[in-house]
Amino acid sequence: MSIKKANLNRKDVEKSYTYDLSDLCQNNADFSNQADNLMDQVQQFRKQYANRSLNISEIETALFDYNDLWCHADILLNYAFLNQSVDLTNTENSNIAFRGDQIESELTTNLQFFEDLLLKLPHENFKKLMRDNPQFTGFLRNIKQKQKIAPNKKIEQTLNKLMPVLQGPSRLYGQVIGADLSFDDFTVNGQAYPLSFSLYEDYYAFHHNTDIRRTAFDAFSKQLRKYQDTLAANYLNKVTSEKVLADLYGFDSVIDYLLYNQEVSREMFNRQIDLIMTKFGPVVQKYLKFLKNEHQLDQLTFADRLIDIDFDYTPKVSIAQSKDYIKNALAPLGNSYQNMILKGFNERWIDFTANKGKETGAFCAQPYQKKPKILLSWQNTLSDVYTLIHELGHAGQGILSSEANTYLDFNPSTYIVETASTFNELLLTDYLSTTSQNNQQKRFALGKLFNNTYFHNFVTHLLEAAFQQKVYQLVDKGKSFNAQILNDLKLDVLKQFYGDSLDYNEGTELTWMRQSHYYMGLYSYTYSASLTISTQEFLKFKENPTAERDNWLDFLAIGNSLSPIDSANKLGIDITTSTPLENTISYLETVVDEIIALSK
Repeated sequence: MSIKKANLNRKDVEKSYTYDLSDLCQNNADFSNQADNLMDQVQQFRKQYANRSLNISEIETALFDYNDLWCHADILLNYAFLNQSVDLTNTENSNIAFRGDQIESELTTNLQFFEDLLLKLPHENFKKLMRDNPQFTGFLRNIKQKQKIAPNKKIEQTLNKLMPVLQGPSRLYGQVIGADLSFDDFTVNGQAYPLSFSLYEDYYAFHHNTDIRRTAFDAFSKQLRKYQDTLAANYLNKVTSEKVLADLYGFDSVIDYLLYNQEVSREMFNRQIDLIMTKFGPVVQKYLKFLKNEHQLDQLTFADRLIDIDFDYTPKVSIAQSKDYIKNALAPLGNSYQNMILKGFNERWIDFTANKGKETGAFCAQPYQKKPKILLSWQNTLSDVYTLIHELGHAGQGILSSEANTYLDFNPSTYIVETASTFNELLLTDYLSTTSQNNQQKRFALGKLFNNTYFHNFVTHLLEAAFQQKVYQLVDKGKSFNAQILNDLKLDVLKQFYGDSLDYNEGTELTWMRQSHYYMGLYSYTYSASLTISTQEFLKFKENPTAERDNWLDFLAIGNSLSPIDSANKLGIDITTSTPLENTISYLETVVDEIIALSK
């Protein structure tokens, strides 16, 4: 697949390289019909259960019906989102996506009475409901937790109706990045190169040619800068709305409000950021200084930090070849898991092509008990294989969890949601390392472990979280911000972490503009939190693969039936302490030392 295909219109993309949404809805007309049917079911639910007293038996029946309604809604909401994600320039798809937001708002508003009923149940009745309905353990645990913070009924109803408005900043960000932001070709030594958002993030940021890599960064940053004021104002709207919600729910801090549903403490959040900034930062600086010397660069700029150690061992990987990498990497998890994941290639779970208007980055959507849907932009690199096996980790967890849990209990806490995906990346590196024929190949494999898996999850996303932490601290103090303040905050965070290991070329400060995670609450820090768990489990897995394989597969099926702390405890990992994170950082220091030793 040529990089120039990033400029394809969606209608010209080869069908086999797109994900198949037909198991959700046949087309937009089918979506509309299903949406109408769903709203009829919602009204029937209200007619049967609203505005009257219900006994425990009736509440139990209603709980199953409530689960079924949200299960049906999940299919429609995923279709609306996934349909738009592949082409943000398509007006019809945008209308369907907006209708999806409306459906979610209407359901939440119309079904709020049932959640209110559960919130007000007498203690003994609630205990009985939990005891007799273990298939809803997680949902009812979350309801019990919400009892402590629920605002009055009128406020809750108003917030539900405002849901499409509150989601507006996220949608606007997607439109700016996916539809409005455009790039001219850039030129190096008389040759023109095409540029798009995804081409830069997925291809040029890792390019072996220094002139191409840095010129692409400059051209990319030049266009980003034109939208910095718009996106700063948009982000301000987002965090301001989160502050209002925090106040309504009785929280002094936005951070505490956003952490509440994750079932983790402020101490755990701060520790994840503080320890990585202070203890892992020097490890990364050591690696980057080695990288600079290895490539004999006069300076290592921010635009250079993601390059491979050895360009001679950076294979091109086709989509077809990626299947073999993934098959071999996942073999330690057994034939059943391996075969389940490999279905994704033949069943069109994956949208590969980088067409115009396509959502940037990568994600896996897991509609309940339906085929997973993965979006990425394939550029024929080994990094793409890491991205794909990462997203397939989400897919595997989603499938196993949906088989073991009801809809209301199948989504794990955000704190651990990236555990399965990052574990898969570790398996890929282990496969590359154990099959290497010499020190150079082994060094390459360890380099991919560090500059792909850990750089992405322990550095890039963690630095997003450190930036968020500073933004929310401003908002908690009642202060506003603009693009210049965000630029300064981001640059300060980067300099604190990277120190003198990098030269910060112009455009570095705009990095905050490149990530949609800021519109998803406190999501960015969970990558490193999840990778801490998966690293510790992987090291145990290497020691005793037979026993740990069963433990790991059981963990993947937990869903939300346990809290994140209890879920990690099932693996023998105590995330209430700093030990797992400190052990992970120590492990990574040995990886860097081994990379350097293999280079001598």
